[in-house]
Amino acid sequence: MRKTAVLIAGSLALLSACSDTLTVDDLAGSYSATTFTTQEGDATTDWLAAGASIHLTLTAAGNTSGHLFVPGGNEDGSDFDADLTGTWALAGSQVTFEHAADTFLRDMPFTADAGRLTAEGTFSGVTVRVVLERD
Repeated sequence: MRKTAVLIAGSLALLSACSDTLTVDDLAGSYSATTFTTQEGDATTDWLAAGASIHLTLTAAGNTSGHLFVPGGNEDGSDFDADLTGTWALAGSQVTFEHAADTFLRDMPFTADAGRLTAEGTFSGVTVRVVLERD
Protein backbone atom coordinates (compact mmCIF):
# COMPACT_ATOMS: atom_id res chain seq x y z
CA MET A 1 0.00 0.00 0.00
CA ARG A 2 2.81 2.42 0.87
CA LYS A 3 4.48 1.76 -2.51
CA THR A 4 1.23 2.61 -4.31
CA ALA A 5 0.86 5.87 -2.38
CA VAL A 6 4.42 6.89 -3.28
CA LEU A 7 3.80 6.10 -6.97
CA ILE A 8 0.55 8.08 -7.00
CA ALA A 9 2.18 11.07 -5.26
CA GLY A 10 5.09 10.96 -7.73
CA SER A 11 2.71 10.74 -10.69
CA LEU A 12 0.67 13.69 -9.44
CA ALA A 13 3.83 15.77 -8.99
CA LEU A 14 4.93 14.91 -12.53
CA LEU A 15 1.53 15.79 -13.98
CA SER A 16 1.52 19.05 -12.05
CA ALA A 17 4.96 19.96 -13.41
CA CYS A 18 3.87 19.15 -16.97
CA SER A 19 0.78 21.33 -16.73
CA ASP A 20 2.70 24.46 -15.71
CA THR A 21 2.28 27.12 -18.36
CA LEU A 22 4.50 30.09 -18.95
CA THR A 23 3.15 33.56 -18.27
CA VAL A 24 4.18 36.94 -19.63
CA ASP A 25 5.95 37.53 -16.31
CA ASP A 26 7.97 34.34 -16.85
CA LEU A 27 9.09 35.52 -20.29
CA ALA A 28 9.67 39.21 -19.59
CA GLY A 29 13.34 40.12 -19.90
CA SER A 30 16.16 40.76 -22.35
CA TYR A 31 17.06 38.23 -25.03
CA SER A 32 19.87 37.87 -27.56
CA ALA A 33 20.20 35.57 -30.53
CA THR A 34 22.34 32.49 -29.99
CA THR A 35 21.29 31.01 -33.33
CA PHE A 36 20.43 32.97 -36.47
CA THR A 37 20.83 31.00 -39.68
CA THR A 38 19.33 30.85 -43.13
CA GLN A 39 19.30 27.87 -45.43
CA GLU A 40 18.69 28.03 -49.14
CA GLY A 41 19.09 24.67 -50.85
CA ASP A 42 22.30 23.13 -49.50
CA ALA A 43 23.81 26.48 -48.47
CA THR A 44 23.54 27.51 -44.81
CA THR A 45 24.59 30.95 -43.61
CA ASP A 46 25.39 31.60 -39.95
CA TRP A 47 24.45 35.27 -39.65
CA LEU A 48 25.82 35.66 -36.13
CA ALA A 49 29.26 34.57 -37.39
CA ALA A 50 28.84 37.15 -40.18
CA GLY A 51 28.27 39.95 -37.64
CA ALA A 52 24.47 39.98 -37.33
CA SER A 53 22.72 40.42 -34.01
CA ILE A 54 19.27 40.34 -32.52
CA HIS A 55 18.64 41.96 -29.15
CA LEU A 56 15.08 42.07 -27.88
CA THR A 57 13.54 43.11 -24.57
CA LEU A 58 10.06 41.91 -23.62
CA THR A 59 8.14 43.68 -20.86
CA ALA A 60 5.40 42.08 -18.77
CA ALA A 61 3.09 44.81 -20.12
CA GLY A 62 3.48 43.34 -23.63
CA ASN A 63 5.91 45.88 -25.10
CA THR A 64 9.15 45.22 -26.97
CA SER A 65 12.31 47.14 -27.69
CA GLY A 66 15.55 46.20 -29.35
CA HIS A 67 17.33 45.90 -32.68
CA LEU A 68 17.91 43.46 -35.49
CA PHE A 69 21.16 44.10 -37.36
CA VAL A 70 22.27 42.22 -40.49
CA PRO A 71 25.43 43.38 -42.29
CA GLY A 72 24.70 43.67 -46.00
CA GLY A 73 21.11 42.58 -45.31
CA ASN A 74 19.30 45.18 -47.43
CA GLU A 75 18.45 44.45 -51.06
CA ASP A 76 20.99 47.07 -52.17
CA GLY A 77 23.74 45.40 -50.10
CA SER A 78 23.76 48.00 -47.34
CA ASP A 79 23.39 47.03 -43.70
CA PHE A 80 19.92 46.26 -42.37
CA ASP A 81 19.23 47.79 -38.94
CA ALA A 82 15.66 47.49 -37.68
CA ASP A 83 14.13 49.00 -34.55
CA LEU A 84 12.10 46.29 -32.81
CA THR A 85 9.95 48.65 -30.75
CA GLY A 86 6.44 47.22 -30.67
CA THR A 87 4.38 44.64 -28.86
CA TRP A 88 4.38 40.93 -28.17
CA ALA A 89 1.71 38.40 -27.22
CA LEU A 90 1.71 34.98 -25.60
CA ALA A 91 -0.89 32.34 -26.48
CA GLY A 92 -0.18 28.98 -24.88
CA SER A 93 3.51 28.50 -25.60
CA GLN A 94 3.53 30.63 -28.75
CA VAL A 95 4.94 34.17 -28.85
CA THR A 96 4.20 36.59 -31.67
CA PHE A 97 5.66 40.03 -32.34
CA GLU A 98 4.28 43.21 -33.88
CA HIS A 99 6.60 46.07 -34.79
CA ALA A 100 6.67 48.71 -37.52
CA ALA A 101 9.90 47.42 -39.08
CA ASP A 102 9.38 44.90 -41.88
CA THR A 103 11.25 41.90 -40.46
CA PHE A 104 10.87 38.14 -40.54
CA LEU A 105 10.55 38.19 -36.73
CA ARG A 106 6.98 39.44 -36.95
CA ASP A 107 6.17 36.77 -39.53
CA MET A 108 7.33 33.75 -37.48
CA PRO A 109 5.63 32.44 -34.35
CA PHE A 110 8.16 31.62 -31.63
CA THR A 111 7.87 28.72 -29.23
CA ALA A 112 8.49 29.80 -25.64
CA ASP A 113 10.43 27.76 -23.14
CA ALA A 114 11.84 29.04 -19.86
CA GLY A 115 14.56 31.50 -20.89
CA ARG A 116 14.39 30.64 -24.60
CA LEU A 117 12.36 31.55 -27.70
CA THR A 118 12.78 29.46 -30.88
CA ALA A 119 11.36 29.87 -34.36
CA GLU A 120 11.72 28.57 -37.87
CA GLY A 121 10.04 29.90 -40.99
CA THR A 122 10.45 29.61 -44.74
CA PHE A 123 10.19 32.67 -46.96
CA SER A 124 10.58 32.42 -50.76
CA GLY A 125 12.48 29.15 -50.38
CA VAL A 126 14.80 30.41 -47.63
CA THR A 127 14.47 28.81 -44.18
CA VAL A 128 15.25 31.11 -41.26
CA ARG A 129 16.08 29.65 -37.83
CA VAL A 130 16.34 31.84 -34.74
CA VAL A 131 16.97 31.02 -31.09
CA LEU A 132 16.76 33.88 -28.60
CA GLU A 133 18.05 33.21 -25.09
CA ARG A 134 17.54 35.32 -22.01
CA ASP A 135 20.59 37.44 -21.18
